[in-house]
Amino acid sequence: MLAGLQNVTFEFGARAIIEDTTWHIQPGERIGLIGYNGTGKSTLLKLLVGQYLPSSGTVERSRTTSIGYLHQDLLSFDTNDSIFQVALSAFERVIQLEKEIEEIGKELEQTGDEKTLIEYTDRLHELETLGGYNIQHKTEEILQGLGFSNADLHRPYKSFSGGWRMRVLLAKMILQQPDLLLLDEPTNHMDLPSIEWLEKYLLHYQGSVVIVSHDKYFLNRMVTKIVEVYQQTLHIYNGNYEFYETEKAVRIDLQQKAYENQQDYIRQNERLVERFRAKASKAAMAQSIMKKLDKLDRIEEASMERPDIRINFRVDKTPGKVIVELDKLHKQFGDNVILNDAKAEIERGDKIALIGANGKGKSTLLRIIADVESFEGERKWGHNVEESFYAQHQLEVLNVNNTILDEMKECGSQMTDVELRTLLGCFLFGGDDADKKIKVLSGGEKARVALAKTMVSKANFLMLDEPTNHLDMHSCDLLIDALKKYQGSLILVSHDRYFISKTANKIWEIVDGEIKEFKGPYDEWVAWKERMAKIQLAEQQAQKNKPAVAETPVKKTAPTPPPPPVVRPEPQANNGQPINKEHKKELQKQQRIFKQLEEQIEQLQAEKSQLEKSMSDPDTYADKNKFVQTETAYNNVAAKLQTLNKEYEQTFEKIVELEG
Repeated sequence: MLAGLQNVTFEFGARAIIEDTTWHIQPGERIGLIGYNGTGKSTLLKLLVGQYLPSSGTVERSRTTSIGYLHQDLLSFDTNDSIFQVALSAFERVIQLEKEIEEIGKELEQTGDEKTLIEYTDRLHELETLGGYNIQHKTEEILQGLGFSNADLHRPYKSFSGGWRMRVLLAKMILQQPDLLLLDEPTNHMDLPSIEWLEKYLLHYQGSVVIVSHDKYFLNRMVTKIVEVYQQTLHIYNGNYEFYETEKAVRIDLQQKAYENQQDYIRQNERLVERFRAKASKAAMAQSIMKKLDKLDRIEEASMERPDIRINFRVDKTPGKVIVELDKLHKQFGDNVILNDAKAEIERGDKIALIGANGKGKSTLLRIIADVESFEGERKWGHNVEESFYAQHQLEVLNVNNTILDEMKECGSQMTDVELRTLLGCFLFGGDDADKKIKVLSGGEKARVALAKTMVSKANFLMLDEPTNHLDMHSCDLLIDALKKYQGSLILVSHDRYFISKTANKIWEIVDGEIKEFKGPYDEWVAWKERMAKIQLAEQQAQKNKPAVAETPVKKTAPTPPPPPVVRPEPQANNGQPINKEHKKELQKQQRIFKQLEEQIEQLQAEKSQLEKSMSDPDTYADKNKFVQTETAYNNVAAKLQTLNKEYEQTFEKIVELEG
């Protein structure tokens, strides 16, 4: 075990974050730590590194375990050093060795002393063991992978924005190669190429990784275990995010049934108490029942999860077929040409994701479409278009003296206070939060208010720049659901691949100053890009292997076709059908296999039913080892059944073919 919690309780004032919780992190694990905002995910990471101390229980860490912890608070760090120097400082021992070698080398030149020579040789050997001769190359490789250009490497760290600074600190942490990496929202402010690079890197990382993230796509590809913070305890699922969603639905269903059964049991016993209490002869029995109920370990109601509220956009007018036309667009910043004679068209019903690396001009194009950015060329609105633009700079137009609720009322949506409060709950403003003044909100909270305003604007065309920033998974799901049902058209910029895959029916990418359109969802676009990359690689390989001097083509004569085979008639039975003993043997063999498969499938079905019964028993969940054994046995039986059913179908097809 690298680190973990043993029977830990942690409280903020009167509020318990976790109670009597145990969690062990093993070598080589890749864990996704999830939960609603405010449930204590970041708190758990701080407990693991010792920034917080538990109210009770122990935080366990091996003495030899090194931990790297990436979090938003690191942004307070500032320096005039270049980002290359900041990342290179990960190799603290190597840098120290280089200085020592230089000093000992100078001394050796003057004295030629044998003892000094041994010291010099020892330092060189340690430097080589630590890979000291490759540290510059490694540092450049990691920084470039995270999206920095060669020109960026020697720019001062302090000249970069918060998102880019976080990438530098992530690069430094990766280079340190700790036994345990704790990453709190590592993909925030990253573009898609950088997220993909980080995925590939972490998949081959030798240490253990714990990731707090709202990016389902990232978690699904990255982790092999999910730890969910819910109701002051940790729920562990051995699989990726998709597995967690499936298993959690089963667990919630079982928990709700167990809760309802327990409530029936409690009500029955309470009725007995009421009946027996008045009778002196039965009073002792009533007291006994009450004590039993008091000692009962109460099951939480599963419906205490955040309610699955449905949120909808309202559209008043239907626009014409074309929403907006773009023609001969040109935009550049200094020598950086973003768009050059670009053209495109957005039609009614289009839901477009504008994707690509940072610096390619995605947000610039979105602002051009919204008519808040200067440009050369033509942008023409279609008939009856009512647009709404959501972007970070829209926060400036919020009235800081309004409460959140008052700000929502000014949108002219005719929604009632109750409806508006319900909508705000989806954007993480529950209860009295709706009565807070805009001026006391953080940047993230203001962004959520601006997005909520966009949703009630009745626009039939939406332009959304990073709408999922500052939302938790549940709110993202609600937004996805609303955008799927949205009757209007939209174009969005996002680095959240799961969000894009669920909302977009077209992909736009800016390539060499042009807008390239792919008519299809994100997953199809990814598959198409992979195919194109393979074709390009094959062409490059073929070009590389092509001989330098073209050979004179030799004229080949067409080969003489072989004579047709002699067909001999098969011996016929009295009925005119061919006699084929092998055919009959094969049919009998397949029929025997078919019968054996039927018996095996029947036996496995019985085993599966028994295991399902065990998995529905709350006692199974109470014993971790028993649960793991039962779940493993169930998965094995399900896998065998799937294989046998496939064989069963194939054998049946063979029998039909042989009998035909």
